[in-house]
Amino acid sequence: MRKMIGILAALVAATAMSLPISGLAAPEGQIVIAQGGDPSTLDPHMHAENFTFAVVHNVFDHLARRSVRSGQLAHDPGLATSWTTVNATTWEFKLRPGVKFHNGEEFNAEAVKFSIERVLNPDQKARWRWAFADIERVEVVDPLTVRIVTKAPFPTLITNLAFCMPIMPPKYVREKGDAHVATNPVGTGPFKFVRWRKDDELVLEANEVHWRGAPKVKNVVFKPIPDESTRVASLVTGQVDIARGVPPSLVKQIDDNPRTRVAKVPSALNIHVTLDTLKEGPLRDRKVRQAINYGVDKDAIIRAILEGNGGAVGGPLTPVMFGFAPEVKPYPYDPERAKRLLAEAGFAQGLSLTLNSPNGRYLKDKEVNEAIAGQLGKIGVRTQVVTHEWGSYVGKWPDGLVPMYMLGWAGSWDADGILYPLLRSGQRFSRWSSPDFDALIDKARRTLDQAERVKLYRQASQLAHDEAPWLFLFHGMDIYGVNRAVLDWEPTSDESTSTLMLGAAKKK
Repeated sequence: MRKMIGILAALVAATAMSLPISGLAAPEGQIVIAQGGDPSTLDPHMHAENFTFAVVHNVFDHLARRSVRSGQLAHDPGLATSWTTVNATTWEFKLRPGVKFHNGEEFNAEAVKFSIERVLNPDQKARWRWAFADIERVEVVDPLTVRIVTKAPFPTLITNLAFCMPIMPPKYVREKGDAHVATNPVGTGPFKFVRWRKDDELVLEANEVHWRGAPKVKNVVFKPIPDESTRVASLVTGQVDIARGVPPSLVKQIDDNPRTRVAKVPSALNIHVTLDTLKEGPLRDRKVRQAINYGVDKDAIIRAILEGNGGAVGGPLTPVMFGFAPEVKPYPYDPERAKRLLAEAGFAQGLSLTLNSPNGRYLKDKEVNEAIAGQLGKIGVRTQVVTHEWGSYVGKWPDGLVPMYMLGWAGSWDADGILYPLLRSGQRFSRWSSPDFDALIDKARRTLDQAERVKLYRQASQLAHDEAPWLFLFHGMDIYGVNRAVLDWEPTSDESTSTLMLGAAKKK
C-alpha cells in the first residue's frame, strides 16, 4: 500500500509554484474573437464542445490548471494551492484563500463539494459525469481543506479536475436555478460575464481582482461567424482581432495583409466518423466497417482539401495524447480490398448510408465529408451527406446523428479522456460495445503505474483499430488569423485554452 501511495504521489505531486501575474496597469482595450459558432450553453457542467469551452474557461477556474510542456501533460496549482494523497483512494486539497466569485460569494470547500456533487448527480445529466464517476464522496475538512474519496485508485483525477470541473458558486446556483445559470454564468475566473446576444456577440469584462492578477485587456468579445470567408474578411478589415478555424485556402489572404498574421498549432483533436454499431444495420458487421476504412483515402483528403495540414491516424488517439500507440498505423487506401470485404459481408451490390456533417466546426469539415462520400461511392457505399449548423449538430449528438457522424475529440490529453467516454460500452457517447476493450480500459483506470497504463492503452488502440467502430481519419492543424496589434497571445493544441486571454493585450 505504501508503495502504491508513493507512486501515486510521485505522479501528481504539486508543489507551490510561482504564478504568472499580469501587469499592474489597469486593463484596457478590447479583443474580438470570431469562431465558427455560438456556445450551446454557458453552464460549464452542461456542455462538451469547444465553442463553449472557449468562453467558460475565461469565466471559471478549476482546482488545478492544465498545461502542456514539451509534449508532456503537467498540472499547476489553481484554486487548490496543493494536493496530497492521504492513501490510495483519498486526496486532500488545500484551497486558495481570499478568492471570491464574481458576485461576491466566497470560494471555499463547500463550493468544491457542491460543484463535484452537482456533476455526479444523475438527474443533472452533466456531460462530464463519466469523468468523475469513480468519486465516492467529497468531505469538507475546514473552509479551505477538502478531501475527495474515490471508489478505487483514480490515476486521472487531477487531469479530469483540471479539464472539466469548473467550480461554481453554490448559493447563486441554488437561488437562480439552472436555466438562469445557463445564460448568466458566475465564476472566479479572469473575466466576468457581461452579456450574450445569441448569434451576435458575447461580452466578457476583466476581473481586476483575479487571484493571478488583473488581465491586461479590458474586454473580450466572442462573435459567431459560421462562414469561413466572412470570418477571414472580418479579420482583414479589422472588425475582429482573432479568427479561429481559418481554411488553408485563405491563409495567403491573411499573410498578404500587413496588419494580420497566421498562427498555427498541431491539433490534439482526433477527427473521425463514428459508425453506429449498436443498432441493427450493416454497420454492425466488422467487415463493413473495415471496408469503409479501406475505402477512404485519408492522405489524399489531407493533401487536397486540408492542403497538408494534418496527419492520418489509425486509432482513436493522436500523437500528443498520453497512451498514443505509434505502432497502430492508418488503414491504407485499398478500394479493391474494401469491395471484397463488402461482398464477404453480403453487400456485393453495395449499401446506402447517411453521413452527418457539421459545417464550420472543424477545418473544412463539410468538404471533407463530401470527399468521403465520393470515395465511398466508388466501393459501393452510397453515402448521403447531411450538413448541420453547429448548434443544431450539438443538440442532436449523438442519438440524432446516427448511423454516421463526424466528431473531433481531444478529451483531457490522457487516453482515458477519449477512450472511456467515446468507446466504452454503456457510455452516453459510445456507439460500440466490446467486452475485451472494456476490460482493458477499466484496468487502465485503476492502474497507478504509468508504464502499465500506456501498455494497456496501446492494446486497446490496436483492438479499436481492428474492430473499426470509427472511420479513422486524421489529426489536424489549427489555423488562426491574428491582428498584429494583439500582443502576448498564441494558440494551444487543445483548443480549450486557446482563447484564454489573461496575458493578452492589444497595442493602441
